[in-house]
Amino acid sequence: MTRRELAHWARQPVQVAVGLVFPVMLLLMFTYLVGGGRGVEGDPSEYLVPGMLTLTMAFGLEGTMLAVTRDLDKGVVDRFRSMPMVSGTVLVGRSVADMLQSVAGLLVMGAVGYAVGWRWHDGAAAALGAVGLLLLLRFAMLWLGILLALVAGRPELVQTVQVLVWPVGFLSNVFAVPESMPGRLGAAVEWNPLSATATAVRGLFGNPGGGGDSWAAGHAGLLAVLWPLAMLAVFFPLAVRRFARLGR
Repeated sequence: MTRRELAHWARQPVQVAVGLVFPVMLLLMFTYLVGGGRGVEGDPSEYLVPGMLTLTMAFGLEGTMLAVTRDLDKGVVDRFRSMPMVSGTVLVGRSVADMLQSVAGLLVMGAVGYAVGWRWHDGAAAALGAVGLLLLLRFAMLWLGILLALVAGRPELVQTVQVLVWPVGFLSNVFAVPESMPGRLGAAVEWNPLSATATAVRGLFGNPGGGGDSWAAGHAGLLAVLWPLAMLAVFFPLAVRRFARLGR
């Protein structure tokens, strides 16, 4: 099943390229046009790039949903379910392929970030820890996307999720520090799962904006692990159960 998804990449290189280029365009836009990372000491790119790496992991949810709903809409999933294979194989193949694409996206974003001035300062081990947190968030978002796709059933309904994903993504500390926001909004932003991962990743990379005075900011590393695990504990079994009930 994973090879099947990778074969789609080879047949649809433009679609894969667009998925990799879009977050790069966002990074360049906020670096040179919008001016994200204001109010942070040092090079703004060192605040923006870890945030954009985090946001990219969340935006991958839409690609997962679109791929699953297309297979559902065309009856591909029903044909696989009629074959002698373990029921969860389809979902596992999808998740492995999406994680591989996420790794590719991180590599591209990291290279572009390096080109615009971003650097990590705390060694390879801490950098690998940051990448691990990013992929953990992506894995949790992936299963949320699979569940929503199984519930929606049609590619047209992915737009509804897109309307919700963007506000959640921007209501975080990806582009701006919570201290620059109104009091209650800043407090809510610090508890956003994306903010926890972005803050923890900045700390591991040795970039500015890796801490704060609130409990959420001071324990961002803990929340960056607990939030995805909590999401997996909820969405993984629901997705598996929903898939098992298809066609009943």
